Amino acid sequence: MAKRLKLSTRAFGAEPGLPDVAALAAWIAGHRGITADIITYQLDQSLAPQLPAGIMSPCAGGRFYKNRIRECLLGVEGGKATGEIHLNPHAIIEDAAGIVVQKKGAWCALPAPHLLGITDTYYHGEEEWNDAITGTYRNLMRSMRDTGISGHVIICESLREPEIESLVRQNVFFFQPKPDRESLACLMEHQHQIAVGRDHIDTVLDLSGEYDLRKIIIVDPDHESIERALACLDPDQVSAGGYCMDTCKDYWKNLVDAAVYTR
Repeated sequence: MAKRLKLSTRAFGAEPGLPDVAALAAWIAGHRGITADIITYQLDQSLAPQLPAGIMSPCAGGRFYKNRIRECLLGVEGGKATGEIHLNPHAIIEDAAGIVVQKKGAWCALPAPHLLGITDTYYHGEEEWNDAITGTYRNLMRSMRDTGISGHVIICESLREPEIESLVRQNVFFFQPKPDRESLACLMEHQHQIAVGRDHIDTVLDLSGEYDLRKIIIVDPDHESIERALACLDPDQVSAGGYCMDTCKDYWKNLVDAAVYTR
């Protein structure tokens, strides 16, 4: 008799594009009475399609949220750190409150500090700059958690060990959409769960002999990739994940459908 396995599903954010005038007008009409801008719209659109699809661990945000973080940083002018970095958390707290209204316990995805595009002209060396910017991130994430956000996904373009050492926590998950073997090894050294696309499953399984791998989250899984993971791991160690980079209307529903494995 065939056995049916339903994997848990987790989101790592989304990258909704900028709306056209008609779409933005319709959204504003449906959200009267709130203070909102384009980033508020993108946060809403990154999360909203996940909820009816039934994503078990939904996550708002994405790389686009760098614009909000940059505008809330004091000590930055013209993309350069010209003074001691401080955070004005007011807009970030409002964003967190809006996410929690949509879904209590949701996570929020943020771009890693190196994706902010800020050049340091104030601090004395890379170590001091890293301490300053990652300390600001910890304050940012604490402000959001105090408002009801459960945790944060940190989206990386390249993996920088000082960032991960400073920021990784139980409720902070580093996600690199396009990793290489060296990056995967670094991630697995610092966190026991890892999210990868289908093409990197074999690399993770190979590295699991050196690191304590407790869960693999397959981004955009198919039957074959789930089967490969289950050949080495127990069912409760395999999950399905998503990071929507395009139109998300059907993306999350398709992910939930793909997370059902029959053998």
